[in-house]
Amino acid sequence: MTDYFAGDPRTNRERMLAGDLYIADDPESEKIYRRTLLLLEEYRLQSIRGEDKEARETLASVLGTLGADVAVRPPLFVDYGENIHIGARTFINMNLTALDVAEIRIGEDCQLGPNVQLLTPTHPIEPQPRRDKLEAARPITIGDNVWLGGGVIVCPGVSIGDNSVIGAGAVVTRDIPANVVAVGNPARVIRSI
Repeated sequence: MTDYFAGDPRTNRERMLAGDLYIADDPESEKIYRRTLLLLEEYRLQSIRGEDKEARETLASVLGTLGADVAVRPPLFVDYGENIHIGARTFINMNLTALDVAEIRIGEDCQLGPNVQLLTPTHPIEPQPRRDKLEAARPITIGDNVWLGGGVIVCPGVSIGDNSVIGAGAVVTRDIPANVVAVGNPARVIRSI
């Protein structure tokens, strides 16, 4: 295999956090991932038992930022959690998959339907680097008061502007401006709000 990192003393985790190509075999990242899995399972169980205060504390220990009066219905699936920031009064329905290899920012007063996917990882188009397990990531930013319908997929590097609505099942491959409705695959703006 080609030594893609010759002369680069950084760990794969350091490369990942810098947004550079890396290989997902870093022991520290694996430790964080496993800790997060356990905590999210505890969060799910606390939510089922109605232990709201404890559940919020558990979720806050996983996420980078958890705003006031946020509701996240379990189950929740993330890579690390620490790169996810959720603004105040946001509601997230069940089965959110937020692959937070890069930062994911969700604004205030947002609504995310069930089965939404926020996907920051990328992989090389060229076959050999992909075979060699190289990957990278690009951040996702969702503005304030955005509504993502059920099953929306937001791809790496996408920003969605304030007040916009993304229709159910849309695949957002490009930035969406503020104050619009976008639908389809790939998502396209169909009207202003």
